[in-house]
Amino acid sequence: MSRVLVVDDEPQLLRALLINLRADQYSVATAATGTRALEALSEEPPDAVILDLGLPDIGGLDILRGVRAWSCVPIIVLSGRTDAGDKVLALDAGADDYVTKPFAMGELLARLRAVMRRTAPAQPPARAVIGDHIVDLGACTVRRVGGMDEGDRPVRLTPTEWGILGLLLRSPGTLVTQRQILHDVWGPGSEDKSNYLRVYLSTLRHKLERDPARPCHLVTEPGVGYRFEP
Repeated sequence: MSRVLVVDDEPQLLRALLINLRADQYSVATAATGTRALEALSEEPPDAVILDLGLPDIGGLDILRGVRAWSCVPIIVLSGRTDAGDKVLALDAGADDYVTKPFAMGELLARLRAVMRRTAPAQPPARAVIGDHIVDLGACTVRRVGGMDEGDRPVRLTPTEWGILGLLLRSPGTLVTQRQILHDVWGPGSEDKSNYLRVYLSTLRHKLERDPARPCHLVTEPGVGYRFEP
């Protein structure tokens, strides 16, 4: 039985989708926030995701970009935003389809069957050691090598940080250009905002590197891009 994760903050809509998906022989998990959605994705990866863009804590586009850094799971955006620009942003961020509210339940189920037929299986998750930490892209977790000592605080990354880190970790030893990261993580039209990357890479180094001022793993190629050195 295929498992579908439904992410929406409207209780009535969540209930309607839960009932109809189960009637169509799907196993269903639900999440009303972006935080819970990311937890559900890491706890038990679904076979497909139905995702609302207007969540109360984390933007749907941020979730899309973060998930696309490590998974090819089919994602259908379900949104009240009808503007063509919003649809383009969602599709460029990694959505497989876009359905606007209000919608016909039969059409949504048909689109779900279609994306699940044509989407390739999710690529295997990647793990890497950075400083004293093991980064697991599949589980969206960061833990200290050898476990956590008493007093250690868990390292938490934002969806944007996961998106950047995923691109670098999946191409170890290979230069990833600033333009590619900005395009893939922030979307088309963001390629000239290199200041975004400097801030996020600095934060990632402080969270993961032993000596953030002299990074050994998240390396800068000045004026060009970044590289992950195992």
